Amino acid sequence: MLEEIEKLKKIELHVHLDGSVSLDLASKLTNLPILKIKDKMVAKDKCLDLGEYLLMFDLPNSFMQTKENLKLIATDLVNRLEQENVIYAEIRFAPVLHTKKGLTQEEVVSAVLEGLKENKKVKTNLILSLMRGFSRQDNLKTIEVAYLYLGKGVVAIDLAGDEKKYKLKEYKELFLFAKKKKIPFTIHAGEVDYKDLKDAINLGVKRIGHGVKCVDKKGLKDLILRKNILLEICPTSNIQTNAFPSLKEHPVYLLYKENFNISINTDNRTVSNTTLNQEYLKLMKTFPFTKEDFLKMNLNSVNYTFLTPLEKIELLEKLK
Repeated sequence: MLEEIEKLKKIELHVHLDGSVSLDLASKLTNLPILKIKDKMVAKDKCLDLGEYLLMFDLPNSFMQTKENLKLIATDLVNRLEQENVIYAEIRFAPVLHTKKGLTQEEVVSAVLEGLKENKKVKTNLILSLMRGFSRQDNLKTIEVAYLYLGKGVVAIDLAGDEKKYKLKEYKELFLFAKKKKIPFTIHAGEVDYKDLKDAINLGVKRIGHGVKCVDKKGLKDLILRKNILLEICPTSNIQTNAFPSLKEHPVYLLYKENFNISINTDNRTVSNTTLNQEYLKLMKTFPFTKEDFLKMNLNSVNYTFLTPLEKIELLEKLK
């Protein structure tokens, strides 16, 4: 089963750079022992909530403050993606989190792009995350940097952070501004509860980060289906943040059988102690998914990438 999964070419639409710093590299950059690093960067199998899960980002963000480290971390991640047969990934992160030691958001993005370019075999692009709880000025700057790099390694923006504390409606004007500048976007919503989903849909989103809590509201399920919105599903992460009690109770298979557009993702490889191969394997062991189902999801997900039409055709050919 694992061998079949490993051979499968994959795309990943929802993976965070700062949540996917390898333990070995983190140890090297901080001179801390692996066990101490693991304690501060790998979340428990079951956290109290999303807020507790997000504490695991404090340490990686503390050393992701120089161009050199950012470049190394980006290269390391894309090399690991290659080992898993991931042929395309849209990697997201919030540039504002890496400006504490004097770097500008533009310098941060430039360093990460340099790191990604070190690997010529895996196609990658960046999604720049606005942050819940951060100032309008900081988030506007992220949009400006996204616009500056649009089509040059950056393909979209996102909204990340604690969904429970900060509601999407507080950031509506930022997305309206981004729409005017024709910057595509995805939004983290429906991870903690369903309350942000309607606002995300009304903004015209074509992809939603997680979105799994739509199962709690039939009207929202119908709306997402009708509008052909893709849900970027991250099963292990959803269990850790206590969105669902266990993988068996996760709605991923139900949504797939009801013809929702879904993609399977890691979210945070290190924080969730997972890989894309492991996510597929867990799902095959828990539900009657087949490798053909994953191929179908990946082929469908190409339509939801933030790529140009020609790039989508090329990606489809590679997947087939």
